[in-house]
Amino acid sequence: MVEMMQAGVSSESGLAIRQVLRPAPGNGQVLVKVIAAGMNRADLNAAKGAGVASKDSLGKPIGMEWAGIIAEIGPGVKGLAAGDRVMCSGAGGYAEYAVADAGRTMKIDDGFDMKQAAALPLALLTAHDALVVNGRLRPGESVLVQGASSAVGLMTLQIARIMGAVVIAGSSSNAKRRTRLAEFGATLVVDPSDASWPDELRAATGAKGVDVVVDMVSGPALNLCMKAAAVRGRIVNVGRLGGVKAEFDFDLHAAKRLDYIGVTFRTRTLAEVREIVTRMRDDLWDHVMSGRLSLPIDSDFPLAEAASAHERMATNAHFGKIVLVP
Repeated sequence: MVEMMQAGVSSESGLAIRQVLRPAPGNGQVLVKVIAAGMNRADLNAAKGAGVASKDSLGKPIGMEWAGIIAEIGPGVKGLAAGDRVMCSGAGGYAEYAVADAGRTMKIDDGFDMKQAAALPLALLTAHDALVVNGRLRPGESVLVQGASSAVGLMTLQIARIMGAVVIAGSSSNAKRRTRLAEFGATLVVDPSDASWPDELRAATGAKGVDVVVDMVSGPALNLCMKAAAVRGRIVNVGRLGGVKAEFDFDLHAAKRLDYIGVTFRTRTLAEVREIVTRMRDDLWDHVMSGRLSLPIDSDFPLAEAASAHERMATNAHFGKIVLVP
């Protein structure tokens, strides 16, 4: 018997709510009844079959993170069972049911809030991979999160605090959002419209500069990040909200002997993503389940009103995560 479900799918005119076939788990996969799905800025492009998504994705459910209850286990899955409460990352979360790779499926405690669980996977994985794995943060070092009011930025601030950073700076172009950054661990907040902000970082670090920069902005801001960085500092390029091209001060980069590191999930194998999940869980899972690592839920929308949720995200009116509830 063919089973159908409601889903938010990509179309040439944007996000559409349609009835589609309910997926079935394959080898190493689980089928999850979705209770809540987290929304990400990349979903705006995916809704049109643009960006990372291709035209081949038109008509298919979008959504990169969700939480729910395992409905069915595929062949070869160990350590998970039907009825388990989980958070997942992958593809197709804007739906009543979604298939996830078991290696990207994280079992959560009874009572853990499902909306919070849906908001966390990508921010946790991206922030930990950028700051701890690629940024090689060590206790006692200093951190700058450029674009800190994003979900990944807020999570990076919190992880920096947990991992023992002593100076944790965050930037945001929005004055109201800057007032919130201290709640998430920022010890210094800077206004990126003031070109002297690298001097504030150097003063806060005893003229040394910051050891690790996690940059969600890039574009013309990169040279200022290098100015703020310490000799032998590490800059991790996570996002490019400020632009994908800009002038690059090669002399400053060489003089400071900086490591400039690019990260993305787009070119990683499934095995690499599973390793990212494992490393994050090893370092942070107790803090996640205790609630010490969390994200603010800006708003939630029924799946049927997902287009309105996209409008809110597109206008950048939100702080924290927007969540869909199928």
